[in-house]
Amino acid sequence: MGEDACRIDVWLWRARFSKTRALGARLAEEGRIRLARNGVQTRLDKASRTVRPGDELVFAVGGRLTAVRVVALGERRGPASEARELYAPLDPPAGGDASRAE
Repeated sequence: MGEDACRIDVWLWRARFSKTRALGARLAEEGRIRLARNGVQTRLDKASRTVRPGDELVFAVGGRLTAVRVVALGERRGPASEARELYAPLDPPAGGDASRAE
């Protein structure tokens, strides 16, 4: 894996969407994360799948549907202000019901 990609579990942890890498890995392994890259949507199924800047992610966290664009990969799990620089919020897809994903 190069400097231009990051494992999804690591990125979720660095961006503070999951408290631990293990919880980020579980989201991926349960198929609860959708990735859009170059106009193609896929459902992530392994924690080792990678994300790159420009990718769009949709997933449920805490009963809420979250849609973000990956802006940066980060180098560490820093403070919340640093984590917010790793993504840009997107409008969630129409008809998305986060309660079904829990």
